[in-house]
Amino acid sequence: MGARDHSHEALLVVDVQRDFCAGGALEAPNADAILPALNRHIAEARAKGATIYASRDWHPRQTTHFKEFGGEWPPHCVENSDGAQFHPDLQLPAETIVISKGDDPARPGYSAFDGKTDQGRLLLDDLRARGITKVTVAGLCTDYCVKATTLDALGGGLDATVLTDAIAAINVRPGDAERALAEMAAAGATIVR
Repeated sequence: MGARDHSHEALLVVDVQRDFCAGGALEAPNADAILPALNRHIAEARAKGATIYASRDWHPRQTTHFKEFGGEWPPHCVENSDGAQFHPDLQLPAETIVISKGDDPARPGYSAFDGKTDQGRLLLDDLRARGITKVTVAGLCTDYCVKATTLDALGGGLDATVLTDAIAAINVRPGDAERALAEMAAAGATIVR
């Protein structure tokens, strides 16, 4: 038996940026604790030949996403800021495809599927061009960007798996993370605990 072909699979690392981690502008409790598991999943995906994507919030300074302009969040992950950089302990390989999202000042851009590659291609278009049919989702934050990304993957006709050892939530309201996981599972995602 030959090795299984994983070229139709991708790992989507969602928003593991400084502003969502310890000391950041919009810290998700326990965000830093997922880094070892996340790095292990990245190494495994790379070893088996899956494509690796990393999304990042890349907000303009003025956006309706931020409180001072009518949104619900403090300023975070402003394009080119220190807070928008990937966590320094995140071990992304050089060939990682970066997806920038949240750059439309009128839209929050929670889902990685709202974002584009450096070449301007939408994430779903890039996945389809590569023949990818299965995505595994990890990163930050469970109850917002991970959930939106997973639901959009399913809506785009992809198989989606969520790695619970490599996600962390904001939990604005107690139980948000559990409700998000239940919503993703109900929509058809595989939840790996």
